[in-house]
Amino acid sequence: MMTVSSLVSRRDFLAAALLAAPALVWPMRAEHQCDHARGAGPHPTPRPGIDASRVLKESELKQHPQAIVAFNEVRQIPQIVDGIRCQCGCANLDGYYSLLTCYEGETAMAKMCEVCQGQGRHVFQLHRAGKSLDEIRKAIEERYG
Repeated sequence: MMTVSSLVSRRDFLAAALLAAPALVWPMRAEHQCDHARGAGPHPTPRPGIDASRVLKESELKQHPQAIVAFNEVRQIPQIVDGIRCQCGCANLDGYYSLLTCYEGETAMAKMCEVCQGQGRHVFQLHRAGKSLDEIRKAIEERYG
């Protein structure tokens, strides 16, 4: 009688399980998947008094080490990031306001989305280079739009 263990090595099973884990940890319905084509639209007006208090901290990103740098950078400039529309499709989700939303709370899309992470890092670099919000918006539209 053939068993599963004779068909699949333990190493292969563990590798497959690790690849499937993100889908189990953060199941994404079709409308929650990053969809670069749905990012078009106007940029939001930064909210007065916005801060980074809801942006996940490094200690909350242990399961997503690839996202730590982006979160750390966004946390430094929330008032700028709040004036940018995410270009991956996040803007179509309930409760979304700006790219900053992608970095906030337990369901922060930027934990897993490379587009959200890339935009956050790009915004940070442009801001650090002295670009205005309008110049940053234009650069984001050119790169991701």
